[in-house]
Amino acid sequence: MKTIDEDIKTGNFKQIYLFYGEEGYLKKQYRDKLKAALCAEEGGMSMGAGSDMNFSAFEGKDINPKEVIDLAETLPFFADRRVILIENSGFFKNACDDLADYLTQVAPTTFFLFVEEEVDKRSKMYKAVKKDGKIVEFATQTEELLTRWILSRLKKEGKNITGNVMQLFLSKTGTDMGNIDRELEKLICYTLEKNVIEAEDVEAIATEQTTNKIFDMVNAIAEHNQRKALDLYYDLLTLKEPPMRIMYLISRQFQILLNIRDMASKGLDQQTMAQKAGIPPFAVKRNLTQAKGFTLEQLKGAIREGVELEEAVKTGQMNDQMAVELFIMRYSASMRK
Repeated sequence: MKTIDEDIKTGNFKQIYLFYGEEGYLKKQYRDKLKAALCAEEGGMSMGAGSDMNFSAFEGKDINPKEVIDLAETLPFFADRRVILIENSGFFKNACDDLADYLTQVAPTTFFLFVEEEVDKRSKMYKAVKKDGKIVEFATQTEELLTRWILSRLKKEGKNITGNVMQLFLSKTGTDMGNIDRELEKLICYTLEKNVIEAEDVEAIATEQTTNKIFDMVNAIAEHNQRKALDLYYDLLTLKEPPMRIMYLISRQFQILLNIRDMASKGLDQQTMAQKAGIPPFAVKRNLTQAKGFTLEQLKGAIREGVELEEAVKTGQMNDQMAVELFIMRYSASMRK
């Protein structure tokens, strides 16, 4: 990201950029910054007059590469650059040889910005950009970086927050910066007359993510609290969460617990465990605690049964809502260490 800031500052741009990764908020921020810099006043024309007609955007899986190449070969109108933005094309996952070949000999006045969620580093497109352009991965940010970002935002608003309340806030929002940004705006507005954000403020205003409800549901299962587990399930249904997505998230949580328990037995540190399990570092401790509520056999059995129930739904042997209810009732009633 620092290299993109440097390119914008110096005006020394690469002709091809690829942004990819799970952190959508940062990716969008830098997409807009780079686009604005590339489309800035050129050749004596104002942005409104020259840049719009020299900027083109494509999105989705149905983009025609030949149309893109034809456009790329068209000289910009009263400007030094033609800018082409291509988002979520799938070109870096599936073969797109024509465009990959073209990227090795791009017209000198054309600049590409690709924005994708996933890429295959073995693909011809990826290798072409790596050779002649610049690639930036926007990965999920660490707890330390998120904390610094939030503290910076709060400082500008003249507000303080303790470490424990910060942990509570992050536990509810998750690590997606877009969601954190929305929840932070709500929290700042809610505490307009206060200088210090307290736990009750976070509890009152922060919207709990689906994954948190899943975590609570698995907790209820471990405690044999069938009523609570089912209530949480019905809450999610009320929020229009599809039953099979709920089943997937439950199975995923059991898989995380199995992985965490296995890694803990091998003496791995929390940072490594978080990275391998795909969870934020601050969530490792509570997952370890939850994992202790189950035996290894129970964890493996829950994962296996989740797969079997999903298959039963797909083959029409069982209703999806009933399948999840059956899982919750069976495991919350029968779990024994």
